[in-house]
Amino acid sequence: MTSPVFIFDFDSTLVRIETLEALADIALSDAPDAAAKKAEIAALTDQAMTGQVDFGTALRRRLDLLALNRSHVEALTDRILDEASASIRRNVDFFERHAERVYILSGGFREVIAPLAARLGIAADHVLANDLIYDAEGRVTGVDDANPLSRENGKPEVIKALNLTGPVVMVGDGWTDAEVKLAGAASRFYAFTEVVSRPKVIEVADATAASLDEVLFAEGVAGRWSYPRNRIRMLLLENIHPAAVERLEEAGYSVETMKGALDEDDLIEAIKGVHVLGIRSKTNVSARVLEQADRLLAVAAFCIGTNQIDLEAAAEHGVAVFNAPYSNTRSVVELAIGLTIVLMRDVADKSAAMHQGQWNKSATGSRELRGKTLGIVGYGAIGSQLSVLAEGLGMRVIFHDLSERLALGNARRMRSLDALLAEADVVSLHVDGRKDNADVIGAAQFAKMKPGVLFLNLSRGHVVDVDALAEALKSGRIAGAAVDVFPEEPRTNADPFASPLQGLKNVILSPHIGGSTEEAQEAIAEFAAERLLGYLNRGDTTFCVNLPNVQLAEVSRAHRLLHIHRNQPGVLAELNRALSSAGLNILGQHLKTDERTGYVITDVDRDYDPEVLKVLRDLPGTVRFRMLH
Repeated sequence: MTSPVFIFDFDSTLVRIETLEALADIALSDAPDAAAKKAEIAALTDQAMTGQVDFGTALRRRLDLLALNRSHVEALTDRILDEASASIRRNVDFFERHAERVYILSGGFREVIAPLAARLGIAADHVLANDLIYDAEGRVTGVDDANPLSRENGKPEVIKALNLTGPVVMVGDGWTDAEVKLAGAASRFYAFTEVVSRPKVIEVADATAASLDEVLFAEGVAGRWSYPRNRIRMLLLENIHPAAVERLEEAGYSVETMKGALDEDDLIEAIKGVHVLGIRSKTNVSARVLEQADRLLAVAAFCIGTNQIDLEAAAEHGVAVFNAPYSNTRSVVELAIGLTIVLMRDVADKSAAMHQGQWNKSATGSRELRGKTLGIVGYGAIGSQLSVLAEGLGMRVIFHDLSERLALGNARRMRSLDALLAEADVVSLHVDGRKDNADVIGAAQFAKMKPGVLFLNLSRGHVVDVDALAEALKSGRIAGAAVDVFPEEPRTNADPFASPLQGLKNVILSPHIGGSTEEAQEAIAEFAAERLLGYLNRGDTTFCVNLPNVQLAEVSRAHRLLHIHRNQPGVLAELNRALSSAGLNILGQHLKTDERTGYVITDVDRDYDPEVLKVLRDLPGTVRFRMLH
């Protein structure tokens, strides 16, 4: 079977700009009537690309409006590589490997196109475009009228003159590209919509392609990705920061967002056909949800905790789970410090009294941080950074953690929780949300604290018995508390909130905002999005919380096979037997296991029998098989 010949338009296809509009920005930068001329040029471009105006007429009218010179053209030429469309940049390897069967066909200008063509490995004689004509002073006076591309229906004429063998595939966004198919000069025409979408062009196209990945997938040609990215659906819930949406869409994925959390039944309905789910702390991803998720590859928790996700069930279904364990650390720490100061000085109650018209200037019960003992329960990323900042403010720091942790600065490790509680002036909780941590602090623990202690919980709601805390506050055993997390929290801002802590003296309640700063949310969005992209694009499971962690480089000139399986004897041997039987040459292989799951990553040569993939999917113990590139 003869391989297809690919013919690409240039403007708004290989690049994300229209050349003449970009030249207008350069040439008319100081012109007093620049806005009017640019609008007229843009209108002529659109009319030509939708077939309303003869292409040759539109081209010459736009050139007349511009009054170009050589320096204007050179300025655009210098930056044209930066304007390449996203999916074109992803697939440079395709152009380099198939350069002899790739042409660029454009009504644009050869000298602007040449740098990108060279970058893609396309020979100069495969660039079919208009040539600008200059006068002795370097002013553009027009284009070569003998070139068919300067006239209406020039593209079909040029293609037919090439006498190409095999099917011709035309990829473009404008009416002049559609004319190629309508004139019988192309076997198939893809309306390219990554940059601009024109309904009239789409109507006559054989197919619409939102990216080059779509074209290559449809044509059975190996591109950068084995499956078009825009067909991979992502659902992000709970007001995830726009930076994540921007990063994932920029990478070519289809992203849908929703403001609030979803309950189990609604999530099951919403997750159908979804490949990636993004949540924060209010959405529970249960075993039942995972059982019903027909295409789910990964879940990203855009927060620190993952206790809202059934990690074991996710692993059983081959669904990778990522979080952002460090991105909001600073925000939580700063809030803990601020709340401690406010509690020490009874600011919240004094402020409330002021709002009621009461002036109560008194130093009674108001204390400095300096010299006080801070007891930190949980010395992970947040607890350890809080330790450093608190010590910088003159506090003495003690901590307790079930894991061995390196003490920072002058902090001292306490071997038991009871010992810490007996010594601390301020107790701050920073434990994780695992089920085993339920009610870590209850009536017995409050009874062991120093009288007049201050208490903070910025970790998880279920780790504290709030009824016991309320009683300790009422009795005066606890002088003040700041609570940011609760056993039951509203799913949306519109839902009601109730707690036994409401209305108590020197108690600050906040709506789970420890990590809710603009900086933290943006950092979380960027971190979690990058982890998702690493997994989807490379198979990288670094920071995955439920599958073996494997750090992987980008795939280069190979296919990557990802095999998640139950950790049982013989799987790797069977997999390699299947690869060997299919004649695949293994270029590299990684295996990582935990007590439950095995993860094998195999890079192989491009040429292989697709039937081998079915064999790999059916190997005993297979949980999920995926192919990249």
